[in-house]
Amino acid sequence: MTAHETAATAHETAATAALAHETPATAPDTEAAAPDTPAVPAHRAVPGRVSVARAYRFEVVKLVAQWRIRLLLLACWTAPALFVAGVGEQSTLPTDTLFGRWMHATGWAGPLVTLGFAGSWALPLLTSVVAGDVFASEDRLGTWRHLLVVVRSPRRIFAAKALAALTVILLLVAGLAASATAGGLLTAGNRPLTGLDGHLLAPGDAAGMVLLAWACALAPTLALAGIGFLGSVALGRSPMGLLLPALVALAMQPAQMLPLPAAVRLALPGDAFIDWKGLFTGPAQLTPLLIGVAVSLLWAVTATALACLLFLRRDFTNPTDDGSVRRAFTLGVLPLAGLLGATVAVVAATTGATGSGIGQTKVEHALATEFAHLYRMQTRQLHRPPVTEAQSRTTAACAKAGVQDGAEGPGNDWRCVVSWHLPGVRATGSAVYQLDITADGRFVADGDGPKEVNGYFLVRTPAGDAPNPLWQFDGTVELLSTSPKG
Repeated sequence: MTAHETAATAHETAATAALAHETPATAPDTEAAAPDTPAVPAHRAVPGRVSVARAYRFEVVKLVAQWRIRLLLLACWTAPALFVAGVGEQSTLPTDTLFGRWMHATGWAGPLVTLGFAGSWALPLLTSVVAGDVFASEDRLGTWRHLLVVVRSPRRIFAAKALAALTVILLLVAGLAASATAGGLLTAGNRPLTGLDGHLLAPGDAAGMVLLAWACALAPTLALAGIGFLGSVALGRSPMGLLLPALVALAMQPAQMLPLPAAVRLALPGDAFIDWKGLFTGPAQLTPLLIGVAVSLLWAVTATALACLLFLRRDFTNPTDDGSVRRAFTLGVLPLAGLLGATVAVVAATTGATGSGIGQTKVEHALATEFAHLYRMQTRQLHRPPVTEAQSRTTAACAKAGVQDGAEGPGNDWRCVVSWHLPGVRATGSAVYQLDITADGRFVADGDGPKEVNGYFLVRTPAGDAPNPLWQFDGTVELLSTSPKG
């Protein structure tokens, strides 16, 4: 045992002793009476029980006392603000990220860019450090006996540790959201946000949608936390338990990029990390988001219940019993694999989702709707006569890799021609776009002429000079819709 572990063990023992002193102790036996004193019957007080609330407070203090947790809290509450403020001062923007191209235009784009990064990397790593180590740390330090002597209930110990870990995770997520929002508002201001269908969200509406997007990201974070609990209990002091949430999230990333059927994609516990983009369309694409949140919460409950079952079955009298790969496989991997198969079947049966969900009609509708909104924005920025979306009567005709009818699936080989009409003008306007559509329905439209419509040039905006809004823009295709909305 290293000097650091020895010191940590001593600190743990002292802290557990302090917890024991907070509870009623067993009264000592009454000493024998003196010969000239009448005998008094001895009474023994009933030992006090440490409640879940008291054990929870104790576990929170233990977690926050760790230097790595304090460092993570400091980073989550400061780093996003510095990042957003730094990007706001740069001439180039992270256009490969959703809402990255709007970070100069509004402060509400910053927390959404941060959310996209956090869902892929930050939240899985933070969950691994907290939930993946909350039980295994006791195995490394050999302090289970102290907790069992004081609390005397494995069930209460599990509840206290799980609740304490979730509390710290929520503090980390809240720090990321609050810091990124503060940095964005201080740098770019409280201005309207352009949605993924081109319509403008007022600052108040944008604030509500940003808060809701971060709240929806809590569901897959809880799913990873449950997986972390399971790995921490099943694998004990093995480092694989600590890395399990991050490895699961890392495995889901290529799965999200592959052209999987929509039912399989929606059944993954991390799908809600990207489905929040549906909140920023009009009307909102809520069905994939609600399915993703429900699946994530189901994974969170199932994984946590499996972790609790393993914990209660553990033989604490055996100091070497700190988990095994076989037990982790039979009571961890197999049940979760069965849960994945069941959710795929249920989602496919209830939604009727077949194939990738990306079809020609959906792409044409999404592109035409967004172009109409952005064309109105461009007209206003260029101080031209106003035109509404209804007046422009925008349509789109798309083909993929030479397929004119029935094209479907993701890819960067979509080519579309957008047509519109102006009031009092008999000629029909048209513009060409190259579309790169990812497997989750997000697309990037790149203008391919005519230059005066969707080429690159600067326009005057309240936030300063900005690229032509019709030059390049992000959008999304609703994977579960069966027909375009009017």
